[in-house]
Amino acid sequence: MIAIKKLLVPTDFSEYSKFALKYAVALAKSFEAKVYVLYVHDPYPQGAAFEGMYYDPELVEGTGNKAREILDEIVVELRTQHIDAEPVFLNGRPPLEIVRRAEELGVDLIVIATHGRKGISHLVFGSTAEKVVRMAPCPVLTVKHPEHEFVGDKT
Repeated sequence: MIAIKKLLVPTDFSEYSKFALKYAVALAKSFEAKVYVLYVHDPYPQGAAFEGMYYDPELVEGTGNKAREILDEIVVELRTQHIDAEPVFLNGRPPLEIVRRAEELGVDLIVIATHGRKGISHLVFGSTAEKVVRMAPCPVLTVKHPEHEFVGDKT
């Protein structure tokens, strides 16, 4: 039998990430697993030519603080559903930080949303989910929009 005791759920607070979180909640309830909800604050816009571009320390700090608040709200909501949840806030490049934290925490599964970008958009922005799948130390469940409803799901 597969034992899933620790789940890592990266979020960017998008609708896509909310769908992935629903999958993680269902798995956490089924396996009585702990959920780590991870947000990686990347101070540089995707596709920037170099990292020194567009850097404003005050803006970075302000958006980071707001992200922490939203992350904490998500975790509080999970705890009201009797899920053992913990927020994880990191600074850096999302794919690298997601993989690094998965290793550090010894998670059994990463549940991550995929935005399904194609063509030029995929070429320019890349895919965080794709990079995580390639580098992850554990299995990765990618959740694509639109969401598949679970049978008997009442949420």
